[in-house]
Amino acid sequence: MALDSKEVEKIAYLARLQLSAEDSQDVTRRISDILSLIDQMQDVDTADVAPLAHPFDAIQRLRADRVTETDQRDALQTLAPATDRGLYLVPRVIE
Repeated sequence: MALDSKEVEKIAYLARLQLSAEDSQDVTRRISDILSLIDQMQDVDTADVAPLAHPFDAIQRLRADRVTETDQRDALQTLAPATDRGLYLVPRVIE
């Protein structure tokens, strides 16, 4: 699929971009190249290819799920200007 200059100018207008005539030709060529690459990629037969979540066969190492720090909420809330039932109270900013 190739674009012509008129289509690129229309897209630029809709995107509120100002392109010179020289830039318009360059952008038209580059977008047409991208679209032809996409057409080539769509022609590839991928029927026998299993879907992948990640291109590499990597395994995420996970750490043990255990508590490493003690609960310091009460100590930290003594530093706050205003708290209520374990929550920090802040001034209202939206009416």
